[in-house]
Amino acid sequence: MGDYRQPTRLEEALEALARPCTVLAGGTDFYPARVGRAIDEDILDISRIKSLAGISCDGAGWRLGATTTWSELLAADLPPLFDGLKQAAREVGGRQIQNVGTLAGNLCNASPAADGVPPLLALDAEVELASRDKVRRLPLSEFIVGNRRTRLSSDELLVAIHVPGPATIARSSFLKLGARRYLVISIVMAAATIEIAEDRVRAARVAVGACSAVAQRLPVLEAALAGAPIDARLAERVEPAHLAPLRPIDDVRGSASYRLDAAVTLLRRLLAGLAS
Repeated sequence: MGDYRQPTRLEEALEALARPCTVLAGGTDFYPARVGRAIDEDILDISRIKSLAGISCDGAGWRLGATTTWSELLAADLPPLFDGLKQAAREVGGRQIQNVGTLAGNLCNASPAADGVPPLLALDAEVELASRDKVRRLPLSEFIVGNRRTRLSSDELLVAIHVPGPATIARSSFLKLGARRYLVISIVMAAATIEIAEDRVRAARVAVGACSAVAQRLPVLEAALAGAPIDARLAERVEPAHLAPLRPIDDVRGSASYRLDAAVTLLRRLLAGLAS
């Protein structure tokens, strides 16, 4: 049996990371992965560190604390910019999972089908990483580098997610395709944020998940949307060629070709909803 630590201060947690240990927050991925075997690694439980929880806003944007749960996000008073992330939050397991699962845990788990990643990419989010010696920030697009792989060093904690404030009015949305309505791993998911000026798209950010080892932004589609009128024809701008960054696989949930076709459909529905 390994050591179990549950510090109440961030400094204590960062000190504990001087030796290898497994970080535990909500535990919704940790415990299922260890069913039927003894937990013999050293555990660092960060759930009681108050500075890692909660959502705040300043002139630059929003700070989402690492241990903020999906239920807390859903209950937070946030502008339409966060509608897509809240829609994704409702898809993260059932209510019990949403009550304890954390935003940072979803990112650090780095699953290709992590529901929180596409909407946070579409929000142009950054992650804040802290160690005993320094604090650094990385774009989320650079943080997750592969299936279950991130740029988090062994002596670092992901302490917060930062979302910049938009220059104009903005809104977002998220759609997910699974084998059933709830409690399912994604076949395809898509998220988009549009900034609006004079009834046109001032800027767009679009991301697709479960179609590559890492969820991907679609820069060519984003460029095609920029400047477009926000009307019923916005969805028609989506073309299969825009999905070039994606590398879907064949698995038990769907074939690669099905995923690409479904992604086009989801993106068109997403943009039609945002335009309405």
